[in-house]
Amino acid sequence: MSEHVAISENQGVIEIRIDRPDKKNALTGAMYRAMTAALADAASRPEIGVVLFAGEGDAFCAGNDLKDFMAGPEGGAAAFDFIFALALFDKPIVAAVQGLAVGVGATMLLHCDLVYAAPDARFVMPFVNLGIVAEAGSSLLAPARLGHAKAAALLLLGEPMDADAADRAGLVTAIVPADGLLAHARAKAAALMAKPPQALMTTRRLMKGDPAPLVARIEEEAALFRAALASPEAQEAFAAFFEKRAPVFRRG
Repeated sequence: MSEHVAISENQGVIEIRIDRPDKKNALTGAMYRAMTAALADAASRPEIGVVLFAGEGDAFCAGNDLKDFMAGPEGGAAAFDFIFALALFDKPIVAAVQGLAVGVGATMLLHCDLVYAAPDARFVMPFVNLGIVAEAGSSLLAPARLGHAKAAALLLLGEPMDADAADRAGLVTAIVPADGLLAHARAKAAALMAKPPQALMTTRRLMKGDPAPLVARIEEEAALFRAALASPEAQEAFAAFFEKRAPVFRRG
């Protein structure tokens, strides 16, 4: 388990709190592994009915810790393991989002059932800007959820979406005052726990539909993502990011 992921349990709800506020909750390989293990534990225990994701500090999750991610294949493997665990998880997932939700911090929300956002929440999917491609099934789920035009602004332009726009587009369930955000999400998780469990899980399964197309898209994205990481475009984009300059991309 990671020191930067806090796992707690209360009356059938497992809470996974990303706890690296000094780095805007950017995720390392160890953090991914801790969250994947928590999901596996929740899936295996019948007394657990809901998982709640939250972030410590002023950001929900700034996505991958790029230095950790680029250090070797382990970080990427841990990230994709987490994505598959999240996509195939068969119990309700609630999220409380404040501040930045970047990269996987945004795409993971497409797998959540109830997403509550503070007014300062900002959702960013900067994959193309980094010379890579969308992940976590977002190339399939974002257009289906938001419509092609809104998804294109997120995925092609990398434009941020604020909380109001996310609420109108259907990315979040509701906007909640920041000082009551986590309490609200916990209350909704508790409300889910009070429902008839089989009816709840069956209805969720019907809403999600056949997972095969999603799994196939995640696998396709993962292969293209790994190939893109080695491309000149990604190398220039990452170099520019670390050097704090504008990237220069060549055509042809």
